[in-house]
Amino acid sequence: MLNDVATDALKRVLTRRQLLRKGAAGIGSLALGSMLAPDAFARQLSANRKQFAPKAKRIIFLFMNGAPAQQDLFDYKPKLAEHHGKELFKRYDAKLEKWSAEGFIQKTQRLTGMTAGQKSFPIARSNWEFRQYGESRAWISDLLPFTSQVADDLCFVKSMHTEAINHDPGVTFFQTGHQQPGRPSMGSWMSYGLGTENANLPAFCVLISNGTGRPGSQPVYTKLWSSGFLPSVHQGVQFRGGSTPILYLNSQPGESVEARRRMINRIEQLNRMQLETFGDPEITTRIAQYEMSFRMQMSVPEATDISNEPKSILDMYGPECQMPGKFAANALLARRLAERGVRFIQLYHRGWDHHGGLTSALPKQCNDVDQASAALVTDLKQRGMLDDTLVIWGGEFGRTTYSQGKLQKSANGRDHHPRCFTYWMAGGGIRPGTTYGETDEVGYNITRDPVHVHDFQATVMHLMGIDHERLTFKYQGRRFRLTDVHGHAVKGILA
Repeated sequence: MLNDVATDALKRVLTRRQLLRKGAAGIGSLALGSMLAPDAFARQLSANRKQFAPKAKRIIFLFMNGAPAQQDLFDYKPKLAEHHGKELFKRYDAKLEKWSAEGFIQKTQRLTGMTAGQKSFPIARSNWEFRQYGESRAWISDLLPFTSQVADDLCFVKSMHTEAINHDPGVTFFQTGHQQPGRPSMGSWMSYGLGTENANLPAFCVLISNGTGRPGSQPVYTKLWSSGFLPSVHQGVQFRGGSTPILYLNSQPGESVEARRRMINRIEQLNRMQLETFGDPEITTRIAQYEMSFRMQMSVPEATDISNEPKSILDMYGPECQMPGKFAANALLARRLAERGVRFIQLYHRGWDHHGGLTSALPKQCNDVDQASAALVTDLKQRGMLDDTLVIWGGEFGRTTYSQGKLQKSANGRDHHPRCFTYWMAGGGIRPGTTYGETDEVGYNITRDPVHVHDFQATVMHLMGIDHERLTFKYQGRRFRLTDVHGHAVKGILA
């Protein structure tokens, strides 16, 4: 028989299973501390990632889901009117092994299945006039009269290009740096690296509006604001239109704040017991999210209540800013969230996929967003926030120079075109009143200063003070980053 001394010694010996369990619990406790104090964690994390003095503190990304037609909005090409109806592509003679003199582009690029079978690819002029605005003399379509008024605050990047040719991989690529789902979104990376300036609101918020130009087109999936393999506390939180901006946040009838606090405390005790036993990091996320939800019961109603906004601001954004769920309402809410320290605010506006009916649908889409987009820039500037708020406007790719379907007085529709398209950016360290990049005379290929999606992402991270090559997360034995193994900051658009 063992004596008492030996028995006590054995009690202090850990089995391998106990050692692993206690070690995991310790890691989980560290993770919990980082989630309940995300700013402290983010400061420690970003200290090792930052190489640059940040120009921007927050981002408002106005994503035009479906892809706007750049040659009808920003990329003015007078040659389109001159060559309207002519064949865009040269023809290849296999016997002579040479391209025809007629045409403008050698047909070597990939086309979508929606137009690859067309027998004719006629150049299609724009149906709208362009004019130059501001001291920068930027060319902007008559479809965007309000945007034209803030031309000198904008930087137009006309040489964006991407690898995806269809919507789902195209949008996913812009948001996560990869065409296949599963990677963390850009907002999640910002939350992970920089934290939030307001512990009562999420670091990453998402708002969705439906366009009037093509209602019901191109769904927006929750995977686009997923945290992927990052801790799920960094996932985006969707705000909805109507009386309940965030689902399952409100207390039940008759439930007091004190009762809700007691319930959360008890749930936290149970979760901590599970954490000590299993050490699963997702348990720490659950604890942190319960705490955040409790605080958001007060912060969200205050943030979404625009009753204290002056009439001048409401008039600036337009009448739809008082209609929850509309783009103008989301743009105003984006400014209010930015004021309250939200790090990344993503707006999706659906309905830009105009394969047909372009002449009637595009004006409606522009009317949805034009006034509010310009108002957001002006509003931020008036409040002294534009200098450290980066505003971004654009879609997942561009549209074709040739008409999809039968050519009319202008393009009846335009197909997907990943080879060149236009974005504009404002504030947050961007050089205002400039145009970067250039396309050929018919707006089909880039001729100067191309900007890839990964370059765009690297530039955004640079403006936030982050070296895109150093903000990484180890998963399944590999260190991942938003820009994968590509990208460089575009110095030509930096102030």
